[in-house]
Formats: sequence, C-alpha cells, structure tokens
Amino acid sequence: MLDRRRMLQAVATGAGAALGLPLAAQPLFASPDANSTPKRIIFFMQNQGFDPATCVPPGMKNSRSLAGVKLPDPISPLEPYKERLHIINGLHGKHATPAHSAFFGALGGYRGGDGVPPSAATIDYELSKVLPQTLLPHLCIGMDSIENMTAKPTLATLSASGAGQPIFMYSNPNQLYQMLYGGISTGDIRRQHEARSNAFDQIEKLAAAKGQSLPSADEQRYRQFVDGFKDINGLRDRLDSVSDHLRQFAPKVDDRYSQPEFETDWHDALLELGISALTSGITNTLTIGSGRGEIFGAWKGLGIDQQGHNLGHMKQPDNPIWVKIRQYNCRMLAKIIDSLDSIPEGSGTMMDHTLIVYTSNNADTQHTSGANWPVMLLGNFDQSFKTGCFTQLDGKRPINSLYASLMTAAGVSCDRYNMSEQLAQKYDSANGPLKEVLA
Repeated sequence: MLDRRRMLQAVATGAGAALGLPLAAQPLFASPDANSTPKRIIFFMQNQGFDPATCVPPGMKNSRSLAGVKLPDPISPLEPYKERLHIINGLHGKHATPAHSAFFGALGGYRGGDGVPPSAATIDYELSKVLPQTLLPHLCIGMDSIENMTAKPTLATLSASGAGQPIFMYSNPNQLYQMLYGGISTGDIRRQHEARSNAFDQIEKLAAAKGQSLPSADEQRYRQFVDGFKDINGLRDRLDSVSDHLRQFAPKVDDRYSQPEFETDWHDALLELGISALTSGITNTLTIGSGRGEIFGAWKGLGIDQQGHNLGHMKQPDNPIWVKIRQYNCRMLAKIIDSLDSIPEGSGTMMDHTLIVYTSNNADTQHTSGANWPVMLLGNFDQSFKTGCFTQLDGKRPINSLYASLMTAAGVSCDRYNMSEQLAQKYDSANGPLKEVLA
C-alpha cells in the first residue's frame, strides 16, 4: 500500500530531483561566446537490441562512404538523410552485461541490470551539464504500451545524474504537456496546472517546516525530497516567465492525448513534445527510451499484435515486425531532423548544431554478451563528426570510447568515460576518443 510518505517521496524524486533540474534559474537561451555554438544532442534508445544486419548495407565489410549505397529496408526512411548518417559497427559493451538490458549501463558504459542502481552519471546527463544551459537541461521521455505508460507514467531505467541518482522519464504526454506548457494553456489543462502548482507550493512549505524537527540523519534524506519540490516549483516559475515565447512552440492538444486509440498515439505526442522542448530552447539534451529500457514495449498502432519480451526472441533481419518497428523509429528520427532543419540558427539551421545518437540498450540483440553494439549517428554536431559513411571497427573498443568522443566534441577533454585504467586494460585496446568518427 502506498502511504502518504512514500507517495510524496515518489513525486519529489520522480518529478524534481531525479529530473536533474538546476538549483538556480537559467535563461531560456544561454548566450554562447563568440567561439561556441548552441549545440544539442538527442539519444534514441530502442530496446530488444539493434541487429547490425538491419542497418549495415548488405556486403559492406569495410569502412567506406555511403554514397551510391542503398540503405537496408529497416532504415530506408533515412535514405534522404544519408549524407548526414554515420553507421558504426564493431563497438562493444561486454563489461556492461546487457543481457535483457544494460539499463543505466547502456548510457553509463558500466555494468547494469534489472534493479541495479546507477553507479555513475550517464553520458546524456554529463553532456547536459557542459552544453549551453537552458531552463530544463535534460528531458527524458519513455514509450511503452498504454497499460505500462498509464500504470507507471514516470520510470527511471536509462539516465542518471550520479551514483544512485536515477533520472525519471515521462511517459504520459498529458503530464509532460502540463509541466512544459500548463502555464500558457486554457480550460482543464490550465486548471489542473494551477491546482498542481498550488499543491506543490504548499507541500514544499510544509515539508521544509516539518523537516527541521527530524534527527540529523533523516533530515539530510528528507532535504532531498524538499529540494525536489523546490526544483519543480522553480522550473514552473521559469517557464511561466517566458510564456509568450513558448506559445509559438506548444503542440496542439488533440484526442491522441485524452483518447488514444493505440500506444503509438502517445508515442507520437511524446515525440512532438520532445521536439518542441528542443526547438523552443527549453532543453538541449533529449533522451528517448522506446521500450523504456526494459524488456517490454508495444506497437499495436503499426499493426503489430505481439508485444513485450517475445519481440526480443524474434530474429530481426527480414522480420516484417521488426522492419515496421525500425522504420517507425527512423520516421521519428526524420521528423526530428526536419523540425530542427526548419529553424534558422547562425549561418545554418538548428540541425547543423545537433547530433542524434541511435542505438539500443541491449547492444545487438536480446540475451546478448554485448560483443557488438551498433550505433547510428545523424548530424555532425557543428562539424565535429564525420557523416555520410560507414565505419567498421574491430570489436576492441567499448561504447565508452564513443561517449568520450561526444564529450570531446562538446568541448571537454576526455580520454576515458566511466572506465578505470584497470577495466580499460581488459576492455579497451586504445585510449581517448574514436578517431574514426571525429571530423
């Protein structure tokens, strides 16, 4: 039974501190210096594995250009964006023990597992700290079956701000819309937003007062919950202060929110909210968990009756079910690219300063050793990454080396990411970023 104390703990942790919200107010758009650009990054994690045969063009064994090469059917929606695509095969994550899922270990580059707390910050959170600061530095959204998204509208399995500090992802578009755009809404959404805001204000005040009478050991733990409510309330106030700007970007609320026919209606609404958070400048780091980092997931809206764990036991190459799922993913990627490309920024567009990282929290397949962890990059992050090519690695460098490359491209020198020298001696054949991917 969920008692009052546990309920408040879940709310504060799931919606405040666990989101990695800043403790101090940040401007909507940070003003980069003359030598920097407002870079942004998106991680798209599909569960159940990413078989290389579904993304590597047939017969392609060695690194080469993608010019004149037809992409495999599962990723065919990316054909118009081939010049911006970089397919990487041959990274590994054996040390992350992906099996059913590496959970936090997929983006952390360390050992993960079901019920295993994060042992360090994940790459998406670390990048959100070094990229130009925004109102909400890091936003996570998760897609699953309607039943799972309704029963658990927030869930933490992929991202973390530190050891034992998971970051929750939003799975109910109604809640996410209310958080981002409740202050500029009307009708029921506005009334719910105001009621929730008043409740959180009162809870913060009450919690702060009551916490002073606790023993010192409990007071510190309790303070984390109080800070969670402070962060929620602070974010709400900051969003309200730029309401005129946000009106230009808020998606239209339609029947997909309140009366979804399929879970894909919510998936599409969540994606639109994530894109709007990027284009409006609310955030510059977006993590999307299709399947939410677990072994479940459903796509009935694509005409797929099978769902959950069984999908992971199906061979992906030439499987019409997985072709539909992967193509759906790629259409989502294309929508992100088109949306960012439509907004001028500097001498180009927002997409010119953006990188999309697409992979799986399961490496290549369900029940994997992690010996091969395919990745697709889209965009060049302000000319930081090579594009229009395929790179075949020898399987001796870990996913950590890619994450070190991301940090380097973001302006932070990084020889190893979340990997000790001792661990690197066993799992990494070199040191530093991947020279094969950096421009």
